Parts: sequence; structure tokens; C-alpha cells
Amino acid sequence: MEVLNNIWMAISTPNVGLANFIVSIGIFLEHFLFMNIFIVVLDLSATKKQKLIYVLIMSFISILTMYTIVSPFNILLNYLIMIGLVYIIFGNSFLKTSICVVISGIIFNIIGALVLNPFLRISQITTTDLYETPIYRFAYITLIYTIISIIYFLLKNRNIRISFVDTIDKNTKLIIIANILLGVLSIVTQSIMLFYYVDTMPILITFFNFIMVLTYFGISIYSLSKTFKLVLTTRKLESAEAYNDTLHILHDNVRGFKHDFDNIVTTIGGYIRTNDINGLKDYYLQLEDDCQRVNNLYILNPDIINNDGVYNLLTKKYNDADSKDIKVTITVLLDLSTLKMKIYEFARMLGILLDNAIEASAECEEKNINIIFRNDTRNKRQLVIVENTYSNKDVDTEKIFEKGVSEKENHTGLGLWEVRKIINKNKNTNLHTSKTEHLFSQQLEIY
Repeated sequence: MEVLNNIWMAISTPNVGLANFIVSIGIFLEHFLFMNIFIVVLDLSATKKQKLIYVLIMSFISILTMYTIVSPFNILLNYLIMIGLVYIIFGNSFLKTSICVVISGIIFNIIGALVLNPFLRISQITTTDLYETPIYRFAYITLIYTIISIIYFLLKNRNIRISFVDTIDKNTKLIIIANILLGVLSIVTQSIMLFYYVDTMPILITFFNFIMVLTYFGISIYSLSKTFKLVLTTRKLESAEAYNDTLHILHDNVRGFKHDFDNIVTTIGGYIRTNDINGLKDYYLQLEDDCQRVNNLYILNPDIINNDGVYNLLTKKYNDADSKDIKVTITVLLDLSTLKMKIYEFARMLGILLDNAIEASAECEEKNINIIFRNDTRNKRQLVIVENTYSNKDVDTEKIFEKGVSEKENHTGLGLWEVRKIINKNKNTNLHTSKTEHLFSQQLEIY
């Protein structure tokens, strides 16, 4: 009985050391919850090792700043360090990382602002009692972490994701950055208010302050969602215009075939009647080229190439190649919505590879480009293969990736160097370059 009484006295009377120990243990749980929230919102595929490294490093940094920097200014430093750490460990874009860290911070601070004042009033204690008495400190952080856990499960089950920040235009990014800065400023302001004035601030004022902050972020998120929808709508219109152009070309080709159908059948019949098999073969090969062109135009369909950015890129490059009398064969056996890399970086690499293929094949007597998208389920990877005819059989497949190396006049030689940089940045990608007597091949592998 005496032992229990001593334990109760230890936790129910001011004990700064024990209270800080409880907070230190709570910090690990806080960063675990924080991490899970931004992993859900960013839709990250993080490994256990990455998660453990983040929680340990960020928790130890938070504990260190808690003892060395006056609160709440340590909170600002923690958020800045957090953004950099998430960016380095999880390898997402800096903008998306910043957005999700700020969103997670806003959730924590709004819950803190809503809970703190009522908790003090109901418990009939001061902030000094809260920060120095272990039992109150434990009850307070347990309440907050319980609410945060509920919010995390709601975010996860509602499937709320940020998936298209990397592909938006510069002006939209500036708007988002401005909102992030205001969000950080709001977080710091709320923390300072809670730290210095919570004892004297009426619950009604706390409630209205919470409503104002929540309204601001609600309007901001609503405005950003409208902006994103506008960006996506613009892209869909661009895809629709490109598809409309493709349909016009396809329609003209089909009309041409229909108009010439009788002549085609009569010509084939002439070869058959005279038993001129070699002539029939030559004629068929020429006819096959036109048929293949129609088939490629059919494949240039946003329902098949189900990514607006990649569809517009392929349509443009196809038309560029066609204007140079290059025969392009496209095979799409891959759902582009499942690509395991940032679409911005993927489109950038694909554009460079296609530009090089067009320029190389344009110099050949036989002008051919093969573009293949397919899954390699056996090796658990996605493949994008660009093959083209080429004239320089002595091309060095390693040297072409060096900075400033180019076989083309008035070119900087930065294209394939940039591709190599992107490949090195993404740990789940590889680019295999090879050549045969007839074809130069670039095979992008995404694991």
C-alpha cells in the first residue's frame, strides 16, 4: 500500500524530471503518428528501415531542441528539420514534402489548440501544473494522440492523397508555396499564443480562434482543390484537342483506304492471276506500311495511353517523326497510371529518348522507330523501350551519357546526361543501352 501511495505521490505532484521523461517517450509516438499521416497523404511506399530511421532521428532531434531551445520556438526549428529529413529519407519532391509536413503540423496544432484550454478548465489546473505534473501531462498527450490516431485512420480510409503536385505549372506552385508559408506562420503564432496566454484566455476566445484557423485552412484547401481541378481540366482539353487531331488524320486515312479499296483488290488480283508472288510480296509490304500507320493512330488514344501528359508527348513526337517520313511503331501493354516513378521525371526522360531517336533515324535511309510499353511480371518491373535505326555504328554507348558529349551540331549534349541524373536519383530505375547492326536501343526499367 505504501508503494502505491509513493507512486501516486510521484505522479500527482510536481516532478519536472518525470514529466519531461513522459514527454520524451511521447515524442517517439508523436513522430510515429506524424510519419504515418504524411505517408498516407503522400501515398509513399516506405520501407520499415526508412520509417525507423525517420522516427529515431526526428525524435532525438525533438528531445534535444526541447531541452536546448525555448518553447515554442523549438517547434519552428523542428518543422524545418522535419521537411529536410522527410525529403532526404523518403525521396519525394520538396514541394509535396513541405505540403504534407505542414498539413500534419496543422492537424497537431489545431487539435492542441482545441483541447488545451478545455482540459485546463475541466482539470482546474494551470499550464505550470500541466507541464510539471506527470499525471496531467500523461493524460493530456494521451488525449491528443488518441484524437490524432482517429484522424489518421479517417485519412487512410477516405483515401485522401496528394498525387499531382509535381506536374502543376509554376504559378500554381507559387500559390501553394505562399499558402505553406502562411501555414507555418499560423502554426508558430498559435503555438506562441497557447504557450503564453492560455491561462488567461477564455474558452470562448479559444473556440473562436480555433474556428478562424480552421476556416482559413479550409478555404485555402478548397481554393487549391479548385486550382488543381482547373489544371487537370486544362490538361484534359489539351488531350482532347490532340486526340481530335489524331481522329482527323485517322478519318482521312480510312477514307483514303475506302476510296482506293477497289484498286487495291484489283491490284492484288492481278498479281495472283499472273502468279507473281514476289511482286505481291513487295506490294503487300508497301500496303502494310500504310496499315501500320493507321494502327498507330488508333493506339494514339487517351483511353489506351491513360496519362494526359504522356499522351500529349507521344502525339507530338509521333507527328514530328511522321513529318520526317519516319515509320513509328507503338505498342502499349502497360497501364501508365501504375508507373512507379514521378510522371514529371518519366515524361522528361521519355521526351529526351524520343528526340534522340527521331534525330538519329532521320539521318538513315531506313527510318524506323519502335516504342514499346510493357510489364515484365517475371522480373517485377515495368519496361519502356525505344528502338531506332541509326547511321553511326561506332557510337559509344557509355560516352554519350557524359556532360557536353553530342554528335549533333549546335547541341549542348545535356539530354542523356540529364537522363542519367534522373536514373541515379531514382533507386528503383535503370537504363540499359545497347545496339545491334540495325537498331540502337534504350530500355528504361522501373522496379
